[in-house]
Amino acid sequence: MSKQTYRVCFCCRRRFRLASAEAPAEIKSLFDSYSENGTISVDNLHRFLVEVQKQENATVEDAEAILNSLHEPKHLNIFHRSGLNLEQFFKYLFGDINPPIDPRRRLSSDCSDVPIIKALQNGVRVIELDIWPNSTKDDVDVLHGRTLTTPVQLIKCLRSIKEHAFSASEYPVVITLEDHLPQHLQAKVAEMINETFGDTLFVPGSDGLKEFPSPEALKRKVMISTKPPKEYLEAKDLSGEQNEVKEGKQSAEAGPWGREISINKSRTNDEDDLNEEEAHEDDDDDEVDRKSQQIAVPEYKRLIAIHAGKGKGGLDDWLRLDPNKVRRLSLSELELEKAAVTHAKEIISFTQRNLLRVYPKGIRFDSSNYNPLIGWMHGAQMVALNMQGYGRSLWVMRGMFRANGGCGYVRKPDILLKTGNEIFDPKAKLPVKTTLKVTVFMGEGWYYDFRHTHFDTYSPPDFYARVGIAGVPADTLMKKTRTLEDNWIPNWNEHFEFPLTVPELALLRIEVHEYDMSDKDDFGGQTCLPASELREGIRAVPLHNQKGEPYRSVKLLMRFQFI
Repeated sequence: MSKQTYRVCFCCRRRFRLASAEAPAEIKSLFDSYSENGTISVDNLHRFLVEVQKQENATVEDAEAILNSLHEPKHLNIFHRSGLNLEQFFKYLFGDINPPIDPRRRLSSDCSDVPIIKALQNGVRVIELDIWPNSTKDDVDVLHGRTLTTPVQLIKCLRSIKEHAFSASEYPVVITLEDHLPQHLQAKVAEMINETFGDTLFVPGSDGLKEFPSPEALKRKVMISTKPPKEYLEAKDLSGEQNEVKEGKQSAEAGPWGREISINKSRTNDEDDLNEEEAHEDDDDDEVDRKSQQIAVPEYKRLIAIHAGKGKGGLDDWLRLDPNKVRRLSLSELELEKAAVTHAKEIISFTQRNLLRVYPKGIRFDSSNYNPLIGWMHGAQMVALNMQGYGRSLWVMRGMFRANGGCGYVRKPDILLKTGNEIFDPKAKLPVKTTLKVTVFMGEGWYYDFRHTHFDTYSPPDFYARVGIAGVPADTLMKKTRTLEDNWIPNWNEHFEFPLTVPELALLRIEVHEYDMSDKDDFGGQTCLPASELREGIRAVPLHNQKGEPYRSVKLLMRFQFI
């Protein structure tokens, strides 16, 4: 890779010199500090791991393992067993063996089954199925209510869940059912579930659950969560309802990247949106449940491990604690935002014993999403997102669940478990606990993963990076590097500081874009990392595409320090 030529017109060409990846000045300075006679020995590499990389438990054997990984036969012509030279040291820092978080860590709109399979393979642990009678009323289909999606048979979805449930994690999978079925089809669903999952299915005793078992106790189990069986409500004509949705609402967050996520949104027509949600949830009240339970299908009701429902009354009743049983409460994104204004502490108190599920508002026909942190900072355990698309909300979700080894469960931070006068208030201005200092050294890999005219027809790309925090309102911030023109291997060497009041809920967002003077900037990669699990020191940070899939070669060299 020495020179690259771009055609400007029929008779003119532009030629650019292509630089190779070179260690930044700060890396060279560190190498000089830990090397002797141009080589870092095993002992000095161990000292570097402890002092710079903050791996306090690192051993000499860990340092030897790094050297050995770089001394494979294909490298023998340039590497020496005695230690690492500058090139090798740089190769280690910018290599796959130096990730930003520890993958081993463990703590005590098409309607089809394809999104389900992909979600499970990505570590998702809660799958929602909206179940309706099929056209002949003799079988059960899964489709998104109030939309014109193509239905898929429930049994196909259940079999896909069984096959892929534990492909990414052994921890339990919860299936939430939005039930729109008559009695005879509820009985059929119970039979399907029993036959499909067998002993894998977790079935509570006749008295129900007084507290939820731990994920560790439910490894390789499938749980069913739904409201108690109800009378069958005939589905309404969907086409008329489509026309009632206000123009422009459904495209609010459309676009190739999705709109910039925000917690403090200025909204218009919220009442109309909320009325839409309340109409959707009208069948949640106690009176309907009391009538329906008289005719409930016992084999169907027996399978419900996590009982759901709002109950009668308003927020005070919904959030009332029962010492003798636990349950799941579902709120739309708009209901949660409205409730958080007056009942933030009550919501957090409720989630210390019960489950809270938050779901997208019903008019998101384009599979767009909301900011999941609205749910997480109020203690919600199930923050449901539309997995069919992509955008910043899904990037943040994947970042949250990279924690804990990517097993699909993240331990709730202690700050959300405090009671009494110490109960957490997401909107309170708290003192800064720590400051995250981020250095963006450089990036590489686009030359290998993209066509040379992908970003710009007439010249190499002009990259810039965006770095910031997604978290509680006081911590949320994005910053940007300068744009480097005509360079496949940008060397920014820029430093940023982010004061964190609630680091337990903070996620480091990283994006790269290519500046385009005449059009929207091109996307160059993204990732999101839990701040609480960042490994201090200099790390190689692999980037992902818009769908969350890792690139083969694209990565950044960065440094993380808590000061």
